[in-house]
Amino acid sequence: MNILGISAFYHDSAAALVQDGKIVAAAQEERFSRKKQDSRFPVNAVKYCLAEGGVDGDALDAVAFYDKPLTKFGRIAETYFSVAPKGLRSFVMAMPLWMRQKLWIPLQIEASLADCGVKMPPKSYFTEHHESHAASAFFPSPFQSAAVLTVDGVGEWATSSIAHGDGNSLKLLEELHFPHSLGLLYSAMTYFTGFRVNSGEYKLMGLAPYGEPIYADKIRDTLIDLREDGSFSLNMAYFGYLDGLTMTNRKFDALFGGPPRKPESDITQREMDLARSVQVVTEEIVLRMARHAHALTGERFLCLAGGVALNCVANGRLLREGPFDDIWVQPAAGDAGGALGAALAVWHTVQGESREADNTHDQMSGSYLGPGFDDDEVAAFIEDRGYKAQRLSDDEWAPRIAQLIDDENVVGLLNGRMEFGPRALGGRSILGDARSPKMQSVMNLKIKYRESFRPFAPSCLEERVSDFFELDRPSPYMVLVAPVKAERCTAASAAGKMPMRERINAVRSDVPAITHVDNSARIQTVSRETNPRYYDIIKAFEERTGYGIVINTSFNVRGEPIVCTPEDAYRCFMRTEMDCLVVGSFLFLKGEQPPWHEKHDWRDDYALD
Repeated sequence: MNILGISAFYHDSAAALVQDGKIVAAAQEERFSRKKQDSRFPVNAVKYCLAEGGVDGDALDAVAFYDKPLTKFGRIAETYFSVAPKGLRSFVMAMPLWMRQKLWIPLQIEASLADCGVKMPPKSYFTEHHESHAASAFFPSPFQSAAVLTVDGVGEWATSSIAHGDGNSLKLLEELHFPHSLGLLYSAMTYFTGFRVNSGEYKLMGLAPYGEPIYADKIRDTLIDLREDGSFSLNMAYFGYLDGLTMTNRKFDALFGGPPRKPESDITQREMDLARSVQVVTEEIVLRMARHAHALTGERFLCLAGGVALNCVANGRLLREGPFDDIWVQPAAGDAGGALGAALAVWHTVQGESREADNTHDQMSGSYLGPGFDDDEVAAFIEDRGYKAQRLSDDEWAPRIAQLIDDENVVGLLNGRMEFGPRALGGRSILGDARSPKMQSVMNLKIKYRESFRPFAPSCLEERVSDFFELDRPSPYMVLVAPVKAERCTAASAAGKMPMRERINAVRSDVPAITHVDNSARIQTVSRETNPRYYDIIKAFEERTGYGIVINTSFNVRGEPIVCTPEDAYRCFMRTEMDCLVVGSFLFLKGEQPPWHEKHDWRDDYALD
């Protein structure tokens, strides 16, 4: 049975294909369209998934959409009417898109499938938004039964939910409803500190360790009425998303000492302290919600999804301090993962099909669910373009890449299938030497073209994780933050009152390029079972240096989606000061390439996130 899941029209459209319960393919539309967080109907992602699964003609059995558009439309209309006439401008701006596009999803699905030569299946389903999130969290997880917590901005009405998963069943227990939303509280602070809503939240999280939580009590006392079970009410007098075009209003400005920071302007101590304060409150709420989920279900394990589940700092605290033995976070926790959840909900909930779970191994295949390119395809690409590359044998491939990293080269890597979700996991990654004191600033300023305060993540051999970090289990999807081992940290790491630039450049540990200002890191563990070629690179680096760890950042520049194809990878390689590129078995050295010319400044193609 072939089930196609689709998410679209908000921020991160995607498609996923489930065949007889197996996740065969999943990808975000942005990777094909090259438009960051593309919200349009995922025509290209649908085509890819169907092609990857060999689905054509009338072989598609069902299609599932990740939320209920009519219910969402009702919530939006009711919200506008409740604040009328203040929300009139927002209402007038929103309605044309709804009337032209968002209320006609079945017709768009049918037209998209027709473009792929596929007949509209006899059955189509519209799962609720948080049901899709919960299904994406529980059904692929390793756990036979678990509590399930979903937290995001808003779906139809729900902004958070607690469910109980057992076998192939998933039962909703409680919901928190709009406008009271942890995701929207965090996004409001994202906006106020000068970052872009729905894409800059991870910057706010990265900025938080530079500040002090001096505004946390003000948030608790004025903005939010928080209860012991993690439920809460927001004081809507301070927010603008109900009746205006901005997340916050003038009362919010007055509460925090002035207007929002202008994007791209200097970051002040206020923004650092606001970031730390809202992060502390967010962690507190997530912990309370998790404790309540544990009390409701009595389960040992917890599954998470929704955009807030990508707050890996909160996840790390939840793992260390929460009531659960273990947690599992859907690697595509945002709206993209809703496409997968919708398809899995049809297979398990509607069809009643069983699922396999051993409490150890998940069903995500390492999240390597996107397109891959074999060496014959890469060789044809090189020959067609006239580029210069050396084909490495299997025996020399990993040692050569390890040598390049050891020599402080920055290496772009396109290896196997593309990752599903926001994290690069060794399929579409840029690699560097975690031991280098200069590598963070070099990669931020010369490769990624992004803010210098933003940290880089490590990829670590799974069996070595406890040698470097206060973590005793795998973290394959880069969704957990943990402290660097104290014995690896230096005295400079304690200098918390230095100016921001000095703090950024301070050597905090013997792996300084991945040690954040608070001596933590967002960790990916790598196993030979899940990604053998990526594992071999890190293992070869360990054999050279004694360090089974490298920098891993996503293969893109600021504002650009992660690369998908060899063409995308080569373009990004030539546009930046990256030293080397590896695509499959082929090694490209920058100095050997023909001159690179473009008719206009490529930076104009990307909106800053």
